[in-house]
Amino acid sequence: MSWTNFNHIRLLRLTGLFTYLCVGTPLLTQWATERLTQLNRPGTSLLLWTLCYLIFGMLYWAVTTNLGARRYVGLRLAGMAVMSTAAVAVGWYSHSGLSAMLMAVTAVVLPWLLPFWLGVVCIVVQNVALVFVFMNFPEYDRNVWLAFLQISIYLGICALGFVASMVASQQTEAREAQRRLNSELRATRALLAESTRIAERMRIARELHDLIGHHLTALSLNLEVASHLANDASAEHVRKAQATARHLLSDVREAVSELRQDDAIDLTQALRSLIEGVPGLTVHVDLPPRFSLEDPRRAQVLLRCAQEIITNCAKHAGARQLWLTFAYADANQLGLHARDDGRGAAHFKPGNGLSGMRERLAEFGGSVAVDTAVSEGFALTVRLPLGEALELAHAPSRTEPPALSMS
Repeated sequence: MSWTNFNHIRLLRLTGLFTYLCVGTPLLTQWATERLTQLNRPGTSLLLWTLCYLIFGMLYWAVTTNLGARRYVGLRLAGMAVMSTAAVAVGWYSHSGLSAMLMAVTAVVLPWLLPFWLGVVCIVVQNVALVFVFMNFPEYDRNVWLAFLQISIYLGICALGFVASMVASQQTEAREAQRRLNSELRATRALLAESTRIAERMRIARELHDLIGHHLTALSLNLEVASHLANDASAEHVRKAQATARHLLSDVREAVSELRQDDAIDLTQALRSLIEGVPGLTVHVDLPPRFSLEDPRRAQVLLRCAQEIITNCAKHAGARQLWLTFAYADANQLGLHARDDGRGAAHFKPGNGLSGMRERLAEFGGSVAVDTAVSEGFALTVRLPLGEALELAHAPSRTEPPALSMS
């Protein structure tokens, strides 16, 4: 994990753990026993206090694992509900404000799981629940006003932790958006560099053909005429010059053919730029030996499809692994098969990203097929007609295209 992620996520998690451990220090001293004896609480109160405290800690560590990931959000929220109940129980059995400090720990986690206003509502509900606990303390003698006054102090601490965590969450999202933008720019730059390279090769090929080729042809014609007019002493040298000119013209034509032959856009580097540094997701890419496209527009569409798949997987699928396989489905059709190990969905509804992908592919007669189910991940197959001839010297892997299936 990078240092920036360590500052914003892991350090926040460890700070919450430190606060939790500080709340448990009374259990290591005689204060807990003396407190319960003074209040005439039963002997089981200390045991239940300790049990609820340990449950809170274990759930906190589980809920904050991979904090910020979209995986198991429902289970995390259920864990947060049990944590809040355990915090209230700690206050009930200990007759102290320790439960309010545990609520401050939960407030730090809420911005990573809930929208802002839902998080605020949860904090308020949690602290209002503590009012009924505090009212039963001997010091408050069922005085609601004193209980609210005490809770307002703890509510301020919860608000501070909640806002600080929310800012960290927003910064993490902004950093991820910047990473996606940088990846897109690097991929586009690689694509432009390939297009520039090809354009320069075509320019050089045209210059060789139009200028040098033209002059060599004129030279050969003049030497042909000179060979008929020259005397015997010079005719041999004219014929040698004529042969040299023919060889030069043949070499120029061969060079022009080679320059025009390798005019496909190599997508390897552009795709590598897209998959670098995706947080919480490992992307595996399987490419043909020489992966290139003739049409720059099709190359751009393919890159946008790959980018949309990676973005959706990182944001919505709750996956840790993503596999992207590029292969030639047949002689004139390129296929992209993507699958992840996410949670899947029973009823899938296409969003704007997938709709845009379909629209881009439809311009070239392409298609998108989706296959998903609950707990079986998400699979997607893209087919893009190439509009190219089969005999391509720069793409020998197309002579026997591997099959691309939905499995």
